[in-house]
Amino acid sequence: MTKYIIEGGRPLFGEVEISGAKNAAVAIIPAALLTRGVCRIENVPQISDVTLLLQILEQLGASIRVLNRHTVEIDCTRIRSARTNYDLCQKIRASYYLIGALLGRFGEAEVAMPGGCWFGGVRPIDQHVKGFTALGAGVTVEGGFIRARASGGRLKGANIYFDVVSVGATMNVMMAAVTAEGVTVIENAAKEPHIVDLANFLNSMGANIRGAGTDTIKIQGVSRLTGGTYAIIPDQIEAGTYMAAVAAAGGQVLIKNIIPKHMDCITAKLREMGVEVDEHEDTLLVRRTGSLRKTNVKTLPYPGFPTDMQPQITTVLTLAKGTSLVTEGVWNGRYRYVDELNRMGASIQVEDKTAVVEGVEHLTGAPIKAYDLRAGAAMVIAALAAWGESEITGVQYIERGYEAIVDKLRRIGADIRAVYEPDAVIERIG
Repeated sequence: MTKYIIEGGRPLFGEVEISGAKNAAVAIIPAALLTRGVCRIENVPQISDVTLLLQILEQLGASIRVLNRHTVEIDCTRIRSARTNYDLCQKIRASYYLIGALLGRFGEAEVAMPGGCWFGGVRPIDQHVKGFTALGAGVTVEGGFIRARASGGRLKGANIYFDVVSVGATMNVMMAAVTAEGVTVIENAAKEPHIVDLANFLNSMGANIRGAGTDTIKIQGVSRLTGGTYAIIPDQIEAGTYMAAVAAAGGQVLIKNIIPKHMDCITAKLREMGVEVDEHEDTLLVRRTGSLRKTNVKTLPYPGFPTDMQPQITTVLTLAKGTSLVTEGVWNGRYRYVDELNRMGASIQVEDKTAVVEGVEHLTGAPIKAYDLRAGAAMVIAALAAWGESEITGVQYIERGYEAIVDKLRRIGADIRAVYEPDAVIERIG
């Protein structure tokens, strides 16, 4: 196991290169199952979730070639099985995307119940099941596996209206529908950038998807998809996390390899708090020298403030003057990290879906724990801003979604090291 040791209280200066989007990669890699031919995928983030998905595809019979740190070739031509490895799927939430991809390819799928982050409650897949059922699949859960099978061997296009906006269901049903017979219309669809990225990937392989990025997506089914080359978009949440780190710790950092439009909702909130953000073609210059101001934040589906940035922005607000309100409008049970921040001297009270944050003068280093991916990022931000040393455990969650986070932070002046236990061997990176 690994833990991070951070000596906080240092402002951050320099440049950070943003990796490919985790939330896009974990759907695009399973989507390669739909193709017959070689998919060359570029700007792939080096994170544990990607490693696990590539292992799952190899177990299914795919040929995987890693060309360099961020480019991989996937050939799923010879895959014959629609049953995934139980142990591997248990380790990753995004394994549910294999259901839509395998259904689209084979008309059947048998995927172990997904694992990944736990927010204190079950994240349901009822909207996924609703979509698959509308396309003509029977779906059951038996022996820890989700089993889906298309009546007659091939899905049929349908009109699908999601009861709630669901990113996962939108992407999963979109994958299943690209090879369905006829036209599928998905209404009340999610609009996040990684949904557009998945649609663009599938279209580049021969799919016919229109309307991704709006609340209505139309898909004309095709008989098969072929291979090709595609580059994943930059990671909106990774970029936002480094922006929040500068806001909390102070300093000036150039965030490189981003799409500024994707950052608008995060940029707007940081500016409200007194953080300077200068926007350029594919970079953002983030600067914080003065005091932080209070603000209110509510997470909403895109283009609203992302739920995946809620723990990070709450951490920044612990250092803002006055009382701020943070309301979680997407996932219940996402405040498990609050006790860790309070252990560092924060003053946060959670009432149902709202956190009341009373700003404090400073945080103090302490032993803290990451409970999930984004809460883990919040712990890193808190430790960077705190006075004294912090020890963060549970960092395997952080490494699910942040490539080379220790290396990147050290390059902008953070005093952070990874300690590998039980041998207590220290790795200093950078």
